[in-house]
Amino acid sequence: MPRPAGRRTAAVVAAVAVTAGLASACTSDEGEQVPTIGYAIAGDVPTYNPATSTGRWSGALAGLSRVLPGFSYTDPSGSVVADTDIGKAAPVPGDALAVTYSFAESAVWSDGVPMTCDDLVLTWIAHSGRAPEFDVASTAGYRDVDRIDCAPGDKTATVIFGQGRSVADWKSLFGAGEVLPAHVAGAAAGVDDTTAALVDGDADATARIADFWNTGWTLTPGEPVDAARFVASGPYRLEAVDESGVLELVPNDAWWGNRPRTERIEVYPRSADVAALTADGDVEIVDAVGTRSGDLPDGFALTDVVSPAVEQLVLGGGLDDPALRRAFASCVPRDALFAEHGSPGTGAPPASGPGSGVADARFTPRNSLVYGQVAGVADGRYRAGDSAAAADALSGAGSDGATVRIGYRAPDDRRAAVVARIAAACAPAGIVVEDASSPDFTPAALADGAVDAVLGAEGGAQGAAGSQPATRRLQALRSGERANIGGFSSVRYDELVDQLATAASSSARLGLATDAERILWDELPTLPLFDQFRTVAIADGTEAATPNPTETGTGWNMDRWVFRR
Repeated sequence: MPRPAGRRTAAVVAAVAVTAGLASACTSDEGEQVPTIGYAIAGDVPTYNPATSTGRWSGALAGLSRVLPGFSYTDPSGSVVADTDIGKAAPVPGDALAVTYSFAESAVWSDGVPMTCDDLVLTWIAHSGRAPEFDVASTAGYRDVDRIDCAPGDKTATVIFGQGRSVADWKSLFGAGEVLPAHVAGAAAGVDDTTAALVDGDADATARIADFWNTGWTLTPGEPVDAARFVASGPYRLEAVDESGVLELVPNDAWWGNRPRTERIEVYPRSADVAALTADGDVEIVDAVGTRSGDLPDGFALTDVVSPAVEQLVLGGGLDDPALRRAFASCVPRDALFAEHGSPGTGAPPASGPGSGVADARFTPRNSLVYGQVAGVADGRYRAGDSAAAADALSGAGSDGATVRIGYRAPDDRRAAVVARIAAACAPAGIVVEDASSPDFTPAALADGAVDAVLGAEGGAQGAAGSQPATRRLQALRSGERANIGGFSSVRYDELVDQLATAASSSARLGLATDAERILWDELPTLPLFDQFRTVAIADGTEAATPNPTETGTGWNMDRWVFRR
């Protein structure tokens, strides 16, 4: 069924004529290639830096993964795949883990400045925790790097890990959204040699670089995008952010790989009216958390995919006492929440594997061979929603009532329904559950004490989330991590996380993961609900768009997309 033409239709014929030599040829039977594809994501993009805490909680990586690629990306299976357009990474034989990273000779930023090992040093220092001024969401993997051998300006560097810190997940380091331009940060901070300043520990210079890294790439809707500041390393570059927060992506003329097949991608934030945009023909791909795509017109193929992320309640605020957390968890009906909201509703959930039931493990994938044993430490706790048990637990904690404010990014019909269901189940126990959502909500509200729980993925992420390697998910509850928004702290859990990062054998990982989950079920810094699923809608006539349920989102290969009308 033909889809209605939107505001871009008048430009189609002229633009196709201009780009005929750049895009795939098409016949009249195939239809005319539309020069712009609209892509709606499940988050906003408030920053160009996906690695900050703000970026991690948002849709920054989903919107910018082909603007800021790295040495690897996450494919639709959740696996980490080498991105050889950027360069190559190769382990070096020796007692300690060492990896040589070599940028492609042609690799340059969109301003023509070569990509060099200085960019890797900035990434390492920013992510390592060595300079706490950097507002990085996670130090996973980078905290284990001992040094980087980098001669400023070289295209090759050797990353050397600490003795005994052979991180199993090293291939995900320096990935998409993590490698940012050191020369831009240095110029803004007034530092000529960023590598020397960062490695030598120049406190003043490091503070200035960190200040820019944290906030200098903030995206403000309606403000012009400075091409000298927002430089790109991928097939697309950011041209503009309109008043509604829509990103305008265009081909990066300095890109050395295959030219993007479509001349413009418009990335729409979660606040966009997707029903209206699809009806008007302005959006061809919708990547939603939950079921936001329910009102789409005819002419779209819907695919429901299960994410590696776990939808959960991250607890803190007024629930800083574990006894209060256990009381609240006692009345949360996890079985009913899965049955009503934990699957797409297009049929019975699978009998096993991802999406098959209530989540009883926070960081062990359900398709792992050891999932059953690790999840078994939950021992059936907090399933049915027992208001009497919750009231008894409250009394044992010295309280006859409690109020729990649950925050999430609105509008979100599914999460609103989850909160309403929890509120109804907990009311008889004397626990008042309030919906504390708002359009400008961020998970930082939990750390600030403005809410008592965040409904989202690990670290409270509100948009696309999840990857198959567990390193980052493990670190989301490590002491001192900014992704640890509830402020959970356990010396023993930290020790287990550090051991898991380097554990090579499956038997060692089983024991460590089981011990870690046992601590989390006893202390309850989070309450896992179910595997997060996403509904991806793709318009008929779209080529090469493949749903990706991970943190990268379906835009992981947007430079290959074509839409014909």
